[in-house]
Amino acid sequence: MQLSPGRDGKLRCFGNEPGKEFYAAYHDKEWGKPVHDDIKLFEMLLLEGAQAGLSWETILRKRQGYREAFHGFDPRAVADMSDNELEMVGFNPEIVRNRLKIYSARSNAVAFIEIQNEFGSFDEYLWRFVDGRTIVNEWASFDQVPARSPESEALSKDLRKRGMKFVGPTIMYAFMQAVGMVDDHLTTCWVRVGGAELNAISQIELKGREVS
Repeated sequence: MQLSPGRDGKLRCFGNEPGKEFYAAYHDKEWGKPVHDDIKLFEMLLLEGAQAGLSWETILRKRQGYREAFHGFDPRAVADMSDNELEMVGFNPEIVRNRLKIYSARSNAVAFIEIQNEFGSFDEYLWRFVDGRTIVNEWASFDQVPARSPESEALSKDLRKRGMKFVGPTIMYAFMQAVGMVDDHLTTCWVRVGGAELNAISQIELKGREVS
């Protein structure tokens, strides 16, 4: 499947349809970009879990609702949420009102904090699954992009062992894409092409400074 240009002429993996500028902005500025901030990592973990059975676009439209309902994605505040507070969240139309997913936010926050305590940060724990470096794939079509990988399966298995829910290998692969552990921008995508060009320019400038 070939990518179609957006109104700005850029080829994107997604987000070029009319009325989906917010999706294009997420594609350009977030998807595939490495994340090392624990609050941001918890945000994406919570949102990816909420996505199960739904589209990522649907969840992004509700992102602000989740931010307000779950204390700005502060894992310690979420871990301290009472049953009554979680039940009230279940009436909020700005999030996915699935009781199991809502309660998993709290139990996952507890496990998240335990991992922080064990490893110093969730970031330190997480990036070990890719040896600290983004896996950059070279896909020409979305038909080639896998739904899971050995790394997502290993991460899923370990998180489940630690008590987390809604962290299956497919969900974890999407999470890894979202936080830049995996870069699955297609080879024709402007982010991949533009990034390569910027990198080449940077290398030329660096060599120029070394010569001078």
